[in-house]
Amino acid sequence: MAKDAARVARIVNETVEEGRNSLDLSNCKLTSFPVALFKVMKDAVANIHFISLENNELKFISGEFMTNFNQLRELNLEGNYLKQLPDEVKALMHLTTINLARNKFSVFPHQLTELTTLERINLEANEIVEIPVESLASMPALKSLNMKSNPLSSETQTTEQTVLKFELLTADE
Repeated sequence: MAKDAARVARIVNETVEEGRNSLDLSNCKLTSFPVALFKVMKDAVANIHFISLENNELKFISGEFMTNFNQLRELNLEGNYLKQLPDEVKALMHLTTINLARNKFSVFPHQLTELTTLERINLEANEIVEIPVESLASMPALKSLNMKSNPLSSETQTTEQTVLKFELLTADE
């Protein structure tokens, strides 16, 4: 545990000192995003455009995380235990890519449909049965939605691709 905390501290310090625009805390055994990091990174958060929290043990992501890192372009939360996103995800007005693959979502995170800059959504290998096709179809920038390995209803799986302006991946091809 102490070794993991020291690794997180080292990565954060290097990110701040070197003025990087990305923060990679993948495989750090995090159960939540450490609130103390907001203070450490206060001068760097505006420059962070990519964050990866892949393969951790996150059960939730806080609204505070979303509002602090509101300049994000890409967010990778793959391989956690997330079931929902906070409403504050709407603060990510520059987000183009979100990876929520291999989590525990049973309901499509509807807040994502309000992000006008979002181009790619990956929800592969969750537990989602239905997707909000109409809301997704009205997203101006959406190019790709990966719903592979979800127990989608047969109605959702047969949604006419011609109705959609984006690529909908459902079957494991």
